Amino acid sequence: MAAERTLVIIKPDAVQRGLIGEITARFERRGLKIAAMRFETVSRETAEQHYGEHQGKPFYEGLVDYITASPSVLMVLEGPDAIAITRTTMGATKPAEATPGTIRADFGLEIGRNLVHGSDSAESAAREVGLFFGEGGIVDYERAIDTWVLE
Repeated sequence: MAAERTLVIIKPDAVQRGLIGEITARFERRGLKIAAMRFETVSRETAEQHYGEHQGKPFYEGLVDYITASPSVLMVLEGPDAIAITRTTMGATKPAEATPGTIRADFGLEIGRNLVHGSDSAESAAREVGLFFGEGGIVDYERAIDTWVLE
């Protein structure tokens, strides 16, 4: 099966709580590879594009304000069924409804502070990866493995 890519954002609440390593490790233990990673505060312009589908809804401004308030970790994860595996690992959007053992069930407090974002479809993943990473900065694992030299 061909590798699939997805965007994951470790949101400001997880960063502030010191959960970057724990969350990243859960994805890696599932077998996903980190193809790109950055630590930064998301710009308002990027946040507005990212959450554009929610524009006009009562919670839109809160989403944009929160994701731009302090740093997040932006990642591109890669592997077979990466989107489905990422979403299963994260758990339901509402932490109280998430399955025990998922990131949101184990660490989430409320829907507005649910620690992580993951693309919900191949179309969303392509759009979101492009929005946050453009064409550069993503490792091509198949090519990289062919060029690694083990001594």
